[in-house]
Amino acid sequence: MDCVASQVTLTGGCLCGSVRYEVSEPLVSAGYCHCTRCQRRTGTAASASGRIAPGSLRITHGQELIRSYEPPEGFAKVFCSACGSALWSQDPHDSEVISIRLGSFDGDPGIRPAYRQFVAYAAAWEPLPEDGLPRFPEGRSAPR
Repeated sequence: MDCVASQVTLTGGCLCGSVRYEVSEPLVSAGYCHCTRCQRRTGTAASASGRIAPGSLRITHGQELIRSYEPPEGFAKVFCSACGSALWSQDPHDSEVISIRLGSFDGDPGIRPAYRQFVAYAAAWEPLPEDGLPRFPEGRSAPR
């Protein structure tokens, strides 16, 4: 009997439901970012994101509501302009390098964060957990 690989489709969107997306491939990697920019953008101590395979993201609804903040350095921060939900970050030099916020998926994204980056900037008010994940003082070189 032949085994046929099942097609993975992850779905997600913003808080108000106006922006919806699909990811057609399993996530490549996932991790926590503790940089100050992520802290301010999310209002939390860290942002949990999953890197997608190039070309696997498709916006299914609300493309016109998607906006991005493009800081002078670092990835663009993409969000819903109706409710402000953080959706993903995108490399300004390679638009196929995208990390989707794990909290924006409808269900289990099928991956768990495997590292913590920018821990040199971790929030003083929430100590890093002793979870055994590798820690990087600055950014981690991620697979493309």
